[in-house]
Amino acid sequence: MTAVAMAPETEAKRSLNEVWLITIGHALTHWYPATFYVLAPVIGLELGLSYTQIASITAAQAFAGALSNIPGGIVVDSVGRKGLLMALSLAWIGFPYMIMAFAHAYWMLLACAILIGIGNTIWHPTAIPTLANRFPDRKGLVVSIHGMGGNVGDAVAPLVAGVLLSSAVVGGMVFDFNFTWRQVMIFNVIPGIVMSAAIFWWLGRLQMDGKKAADKGIGFKGVLQGFGGLLKNRTMMLLATSSSFRSMTQGSLMVFVPLYLANVMDYSPWAIGAAMMALQLAGFIASPVAGAMSDKVGPRSIMMTSMAMTAVVILMMIFTGGTPLFVFFVAVLGFFLFAIRAVLQAWTLDATPKGMGGSAIGLLFGFQSVGNSLGLVVCGLIADRFGLISTFYFMAFTIVLANMFVFFIEKPQSQSA
Repeated sequence: MTAVAMAPETEAKRSLNEVWLITIGHALTHWYPATFYVLAPVIGLELGLSYTQIASITAAQAFAGALSNIPGGIVVDSVGRKGLLMALSLAWIGFPYMIMAFAHAYWMLLACAILIGIGNTIWHPTAIPTLANRFPDRKGLVVSIHGMGGNVGDAVAPLVAGVLLSSAVVGGMVFDFNFTWRQVMIFNVIPGIVMSAAIFWWLGRLQMDGKKAADKGIGFKGVLQGFGGLLKNRTMMLLATSSSFRSMTQGSLMVFVPLYLANVMDYSPWAIGAAMMALQLAGFIASPVAGAMSDKVGPRSIMMTSMAMTAVVILMMIFTGGTPLFVFFVAVLGFFLFAIRAVLQAWTLDATPKGMGGSAIGLLFGFQSVGNSLGLVVCGLIADRFGLISTFYFMAFTIVLANMFVFFIEKPQSQSA
């Protein structure tokens, strides 16, 4: 009785330092691919790639993630070792991007993308359940803070990459870099690799200082037994299916908005980076607000409202294509699109049995990766045949489908993941 009564008080007093440490690592996992979104138009121009080929590079990464997310989640739940796994993921993601800098063939870019997709699958099944388990009464908030790290990486990296590719005037000072995309790729990877070593040290301390029992897995046999239950969990499968269609929208936007700005609106690399930064900053603001609200009113209404507004904003982008208003709606889009990412993850964990958090997140991200890879290929084919602006109709359609699956989910019941 005493232990139960003290648990909320103990959590309330617990420092969020470990949350911020893991959030920094999450920012790094997003830094590399966010750089690639700005470099993609330049790479495509140099190598003579079609829109389908450019999209297929990111699609290959997503497809590799689809194949490895579920096994990655099972491994996380089986062996534990959270600090080691997160550090391994950081290093694994960065190295193939450095190899990309020396690629001169399309197939080599695809191979590197596949390696990145595999490495990226380790992070989320490890980090998200770890945070949720350590802060069960503030699950939505801490998962949203973790999501903010991804928004920071996604926001800052495109601007840095865009400035390095070109020249910019800031406060009357001219910064004339004009590096090649290969040089920019290396510049962006090196600090990340150094930082991953620092994160490895900090996460190692976190693992040693935390409760050892919380870091132990439930064993491979236990995970396999529990995984069958996940596949029969109606809420889990509806959430995963909804997230798959939502990822079609998000993944396609991240690739085709820069392509549209570069090839249709003739924006410079730094201007494209600034636009993508605005998209992510809006999500950075919205994510903790949505997470805190979901802890109070529940995630269902927040997700449905946000996805409905996402569809409306995408349609406004279509109607204002080629004008400055298009960029304005890109920024507005981020507020609704990224607000629900952490809410979705927290809701998934609420529907997950204890000890199966890594497998549940792996399953969720596996569905997302499938949707992402399929959406990118479809958008590439649409762009090559009908033009870039046509891809946004497809994105609006997929977010509406995602919302329909949420509508059929029953009100979530709080559960420890």
